[in-house]
Amino acid sequence: MIPKVFREVIDLGDGREISIETGKLAKQAHGSVVVQSGKCMLLCTVVSNYRQSPVDFLPLTVDYREKFAAAGRYPGGFFKREARPSDGEVLTMRLVDRVLRPLFPKDYHSETQVMIQLMSHDDDVMPDAMAAFAASAAIQLSDFPFECPISEARVGRVNGEFVINPTRAQLLESDIDMMIGASADSVMMVEGEMDEISEEEMTEAIKFAHEAIKDQCAAQVRLAEAFGKKEVRDYEGEREDDDLAKKVHDMAYDKVYAIAKAGSSKHERTAAFEDIKTEIKATFSEEELEDFGDLVSKYYRKAEKAAIRDLTLNEGLRLDGRKTTDIRPIWCEVDYLPSTHGSSIFTRGETQALATVTLGTSRDANQIDMPSFEGEERFYLHYNFPPFCTGEARPIRGTSRREVGHGNLAQRALKGMIPEDCPYTVRVVSEVLESNGSSSMATVCSGTMALMDAGVQMKKPVSGIAMGLISDADSGNYAVLSDILGDEDHLGDMDFKVTGTADGITACQMDIKVKGLSYEILVNALNQARDGRLHILEKITDTIAAPNADVKEHSPKMITRRVPNDFIGALIGPGGKVIQEMQKETGTTIVINEDPVTEEGIVEILGVGNEGIDAVMAKIDSILFKPQVGSVYEVKVIKMLDFGAVVEYMEAPGNEVLLHVSELAWERTENVSDVVNMGDVFDVKYFGQDPRTRKEKVSRKAILPKPEGYVARPPRDNNRNGNGGRDNRGRDNRGRDNRRDDRKPREDKKED
Repeated sequence: MIPKVFREVIDLGDGREISIETGKLAKQAHGSVVVQSGKCMLLCTVVSNYRQSPVDFLPLTVDYREKFAAAGRYPGGFFKREARPSDGEVLTMRLVDRVLRPLFPKDYHSETQVMIQLMSHDDDVMPDAMAAFAASAAIQLSDFPFECPISEARVGRVNGEFVINPTRAQLLESDIDMMIGASADSVMMVEGEMDEISEEEMTEAIKFAHEAIKDQCAAQVRLAEAFGKKEVRDYEGEREDDDLAKKVHDMAYDKVYAIAKAGSSKHERTAAFEDIKTEIKATFSEEELEDFGDLVSKYYRKAEKAAIRDLTLNEGLRLDGRKTTDIRPIWCEVDYLPSTHGSSIFTRGETQALATVTLGTSRDANQIDMPSFEGEERFYLHYNFPPFCTGEARPIRGTSRREVGHGNLAQRALKGMIPEDCPYTVRVVSEVLESNGSSSMATVCSGTMALMDAGVQMKKPVSGIAMGLISDADSGNYAVLSDILGDEDHLGDMDFKVTGTADGITACQMDIKVKGLSYEILVNALNQARDGRLHILEKITDTIAAPNADVKEHSPKMITRRVPNDFIGALIGPGGKVIQEMQKETGTTIVINEDPVTEEGIVEILGVGNEGIDAVMAKIDSILFKPQVGSVYEVKVIKMLDFGAVVEYMEAPGNEVLLHVSELAWERTENVSDVVNMGDVFDVKYFGQDPRTRKEKVSRKAILPKPEGYVARPPRDNNRNGNGGRDNRGRDNRGRDNRRDDRKPREDKKED
């Protein structure tokens, strides 16, 4: 039976479109769609259990995978099967999760899985921009309790014009690469990198993307209506007790308000709040706590959140006693670790990041091998968030998605300030040692200082700040918070991270938790973030004003040399013998790459100290050395022979040539040692290739004055060579061939 297929199409302009269809694939899933643009096809399926999980959160898993078969390729490595997700796939999962999660009811705890797979790849289409669109469309076809359709769109700006879902080629020319997630009514998520744009330009880009998202949301509604929208499933929600909620609120609110207003430290606040909760629970019997103790804890958290938010809205004060625009105290230090190529500490309040920089060759680049993209990163940043930084003890099970996401944000913030002609591969590692609010922004700041300490000639220093928002929809009152604490992140309505130089924004990440955030509030938050960012930048430049002029004494120095492709083989040697010996003798690392544009070899020489690098450069000069006909060169005798001397060019050690005995002096030379000896240094003239011997010819006598009365020997006359008028080919003076073979054969002697 041929399945009935339902399809909707969205016009992106420029002849591009996105289609969504359902009814053909994966019909046992609770929702299934195929999203296509060009030859790029994503299959998204969603499933949610009908039984609630015994947890107090939504166990939502968003999984995005790119199949190598989609690009007609095999997975790299020995194991020919897709394994753990790449960082690129993890980042796409996070983009989708952050937009979907807030739209499920808070009391919906059924295990839910969203699976998005790249089934067909198109080089001109970036699939991550369609992943959230596919996820939301599949959910619209299901019976999940989900607030409204959403979508995400990438926006770029090429030649001053905004572009929706640009190609990878267009992104190379774009000064903006932002992903915006939104519903038809509200922007919910923003993440991206920019080339020092203004706050107003960023706002315009968000607005432009939002208009395109509205069309995608409308298409999902049309598809669901055509397919037949399912009734939302019934589920058992969380138990509620309004009387108990009021009782706990009345007992907790004023006490929490007073402690919050006192402006204590994180550990002091945490202990004081825990004491209040303990006092409240002490008013109930053991039987009551066994029955509804979880509700008491839940309602206490609500009362605590309300008190802290009201303190900020009513009095402009925050948990640690700051005003809304205040930045926590900052101290910085560079060159802290003696053996690293660069290091720094950035401490802001109770958040601390220690950054290190390592310099290497192109061989150390981060290789990216995904079906949708192959390439390498010459600058990359890794972020580590160990449990001790928040005073916790828990097992470490590999790099978390959060660590991948925060590291990527810091990397995008800094990479535009690494000069294009930086010869090194640069790796930054951020170790978060304390965390109470925005360790990713601390990473940006410490990373900037560590790079400058390492001698990387950054174009401009970069700083970052995390902003928050507390708002009251009923009164319209709101407060934008600069440099938020960890607690303010959880209880606030927005988490907005902005990085940039003194001249503009380089990266951002925003998650909005309330509907209908106005652009007026967004612009105010951006402007307040700029003030805070510049304040932090001043602290950074007070510590290290500019990049160090050179790398550290113990750091590797890098020299790049271009050589013609014809010489690469000679530089490498048979089986790599020449280059391996050079590395061993000089203590350097040598990497040779080919430039397909200029058809040259790019030789990278990395070594600690200049002696080894100079030795390699001299060897390369020697290999590249080509003497010019008619030029005079200084040479040294390195070997004595009966018929001449082997000499080495002084300016190109290793380049040898035979100086024939006849070219030593004008006088007849019987013994080579009569004229020159081992180690003698003198000048010779280069004549190029001798047409008779087909070997390179040099002469010492050519640059010496002729002795007085010197008479040159007459050239040999092959027509008068003492052979009865015959030349060396057996012909006489009249050209007759008189060789024995042409004479009358002799009669054979008779046998005796």
